[in-house]
Amino acid sequence: MKKIIIALILGFSGLINAQNTVSGTVTDLQNQPVPGVSVYAPELHKGTTTDENGKYTLNNLPKGGLRLSFTYVGYTTQNKNIDKVLKQNTLDVLLTQAAFEMDEVIVSTAFSKLQSQNVMKVEHETIKSLQQKGTSTLIEGLATIPGVSQISTGTSIGKPVIRGLSGNRVLVYSQGVRLENQQFGDEHGLGLNDAGIESVEVIKGPASLLYGSDALGGVLYFNPEKFADAGDFKANFSQKYFTNTLGSNSSIGLKTSTENWKFLARGSFNSHSDYKAGDSERVTNTRYNETDFKTGIGYSNSSFSSVLRYNYNKLDLGIPEEGFGEQTTSKNTEFPRQGVFNHLLSLNNVFFFQNSKLDVDLGYITNDRSEFEDSNEASLHMKLKTFNYNVKYHLPKMGKIETIVGVQGMHQTNKNSGEEYLIPDATTNDFGVFGTANYEWKSNVLQAGLRFDNRNVTSIAHGIEGEEGYFQALDRSFDSFNASLGYKTNLADDLTMRLNVASGFRAPNLAELTSNGVHEGTNRYEIGNSALKTEQNVQTDLNLEYKNSHFEFFVNGFYNHVNNYIYTSPTGEVLDNNDVFAYIQDNANLYGGEIGLHFHPHPLDWLHFETSFEPVTGKKQNGDYLPLIPANNWNNTIRTEFKINNWFQEGFATLNVSSTFNQDNVSGFETASKGYTLVNLGFGGKVKFGKTAFDLNINGNNLFDKKYIAHLSRLKTDGIPNIGRNIVLGVNFNL
Repeated sequence: MKKIIIALILGFSGLINAQNTVSGTVTDLQNQPVPGVSVYAPELHKGTTTDENGKYTLNNLPKGGLRLSFTYVGYTTQNKNIDKVLKQNTLDVLLTQAAFEMDEVIVSTAFSKLQSQNVMKVEHETIKSLQQKGTSTLIEGLATIPGVSQISTGTSIGKPVIRGLSGNRVLVYSQGVRLENQQFGDEHGLGLNDAGIESVEVIKGPASLLYGSDALGGVLYFNPEKFADAGDFKANFSQKYFTNTLGSNSSIGLKTSTENWKFLARGSFNSHSDYKAGDSERVTNTRYNETDFKTGIGYSNSSFSSVLRYNYNKLDLGIPEEGFGEQTTSKNTEFPRQGVFNHLLSLNNVFFFQNSKLDVDLGYITNDRSEFEDSNEASLHMKLKTFNYNVKYHLPKMGKIETIVGVQGMHQTNKNSGEEYLIPDATTNDFGVFGTANYEWKSNVLQAGLRFDNRNVTSIAHGIEGEEGYFQALDRSFDSFNASLGYKTNLADDLTMRLNVASGFRAPNLAELTSNGVHEGTNRYEIGNSALKTEQNVQTDLNLEYKNSHFEFFVNGFYNHVNNYIYTSPTGEVLDNNDVFAYIQDNANLYGGEIGLHFHPHPLDWLHFETSFEPVTGKKQNGDYLPLIPANNWNNTIRTEFKINNWFQEGFATLNVSSTFNQDNVSGFETASKGYTLVNLGFGGKVKFGKTAFDLNINGNNLFDKKYIAHLSRLKTDGIPNIGRNIVLGVNFNL
């Protein structure tokens, strides 16, 4: 039956070129075969699994260099490079047991190394691990990663914050391309659903060398789920229920592959009522509904690999304005509300040559955003269309030196069709050229790069001069040179040091350049500044990491100096009964980091203790504090791992205590925030009844229904607390 389904979905798969193969056996230290090991070639989006004898075979591979990743839970990941693939290759691999997390391949950095080989410290989290924490949205899960926070409006709208920087200073990549969704706005969330995403990588610091403008503060790089192994057909269904919002999250997916072709599709639906605040009532119109669909088709042979992916996301969001108004469990949004439609189409290609390769990533994104104040006629309607490209050529390796050169760019148009204008109709064009090199010897890695960028912004005049909504015509060009230098070494067998110095830049966005009116939800009249300069920063990062089989300790420190930091400041005027805020610039400094440990005592192999502390401070040049800086946080988790006979496997139970401190270091128009402590519980594992198996997760968040207000909550000024106790039940069936 599976063969029939594969044939129907993928059709013609006989276009197979001359076969180049890699095969071998995976064993452990006792020379015993390890079945079930994932063997994956990332550039081909192709993989297989070792059989009961630990054997594997990968066919139809390119002749040039190839990287294979061998991963299995409980063992250290092996990343193997083959300089030249012949018709028949034998590669046997030895896996060693590891008490800690697997050493993952980091895709978001230039040379896609294992984290242990990477010159930059990058946080890697699987979506499964974030979901096990019981968060209701993707952005809530991201906010549990050290150094990452969120600016939230209830449970439906969240904007990522990396080490105190947010908005257009944090770049989001999905399906290998830059995601653009009008992220300048306070009411504009992440625009992604976690269904169909396998993992996220967080670069905490300037990444303009690889990603251009807007990567000044960091990058969230989302890796889509992998295709099935060749010859496999897989389907799964997951369901989650949330007690606080009476919410439901359903997702169903299928995927299949032949030797050359691969296909997947996944659909999901989210629906939530108003959330109930801690020890209080429901916050009116925080309800939302979300529909998400992702699909992809790929083809690979010995010469190239190509993957076409599409993501459709529809959001119906209530915008809370009444606080604790009418108490209802309805999931139908009231006015004011927001409707958002996102279409993301990406084409990722790799062309293999004898000793080099070419990566070509193309993306097309449309963001259709409407706001409805008191009727189904949109008062605000913006359409953003973005085409972006990223071309990277990996030069032939010269000894121990790897080199990449590339060009990157974007063409973007914004058009308004509603009565209200937040920003004018405009066109943005980006172009950048860069080069980077990686030199590795013994346990040392040295990496350096240079880049030049140009951004041109033109807009159309609109409105009547002197009135709200008037925009002058704009034609600005912004240039920037950037560089990075990083060094990684092993100071001892178990002690690693990473030191990075990098610059980044961000051209001012349209809202900062042109605003002239009241932005929805901000309760202030904002005036742009067409003379704003480019933000330019230099950040120094130091990472020390000690890791042995039962103890892991890390400390990350950073100092970030930003020239021409853009922010809003009150002018003392009042227009339309709203205080007037103008966009101005000043130099700024941000500093802090993350420190933590992970203890896995022997012989208590089932017990883990993890703790981390993440402070950050942001100041202007005159000593005043920057706005929207997250409060310091101390996070502690005790996790146990267990199994019960054969019917309950991969079991876990967690107790998490998260303490957020007072935030008294606030800017002139912010209010201070009190600290709070939340207690969370988690339990889950794989349940087996005969041939039936499913994953089970039960989470209790804010278990004691604590009443608290997060410093970065946009409902803080109205005294509205965050979400109270929330019990989350989730099941996942592999069909």
